[in-house]
Amino acid sequence: MNTAIFEFLAARRSVKPDRLAEPGPNAAQLNDILTTGARVPDHKKLSPWRFIVFEGDARKAAGEIFAEACKKEDRQEPSSIRLDTERGRFLRSPVVVAVVSSVKARPGAPEWEQVLSVGALCFNMCLTANALGFGTSWLSEWIAYSPMVRQALGLAEHEKIAGFIYIGTPMEKPEERERPNIDALVSRWPA
Repeated sequence: MNTAIFEFLAARRSVKPDRLAEPGPNAAQLNDILTTGARVPDHKKLSPWRFIVFEGDARKAAGEIFAEACKKEDRQEPSSIRLDTERGRFLRSPVVVAVVSSVKARPGAPEWEQVLSVGALCFNMCLTANALGFGTSWLSEWIAYSPMVRQALGLAEHEKIAGFIYIGTPMEKPEERERPNIDALVSRWPA
């Protein structure tokens, strides 16, 4: 058994986006994160995903879209604090990658399998970034479901945001959290 890999996986933690600082991955590292992230089970080799990368000033521009969507889609008038939060949403980390689930109609490759493949890709991206020394947080948040945000990001009708992967350098080691009791979740067949 490769104990180094086991220890790495056993200790992996998400880092809250506002606890991720510069530097983020450079272009070559980000390419590695995306390329290695995509090495997941992919029935029929459909690559049922795509990426939208937010870096530099693009993060601020996205925040303006989020604030506008918040104004138009919220049930009540958002406060100036809330709008500032939306404007700064992607400024919490140096790089944010939107992973878009783009299911392909293909006999023998059910939608559910393609969606699971995209989920595996998101986590594989996190693991790859973590292996490179970066912290990550995989979130969806309300913006993933906003019609205005979806339109601004150029999503097709059949596409969904599987998540936003925030990537940066952790400001501190995240605290451990309670984990599920695996014994309570496992059964043996026949029951």
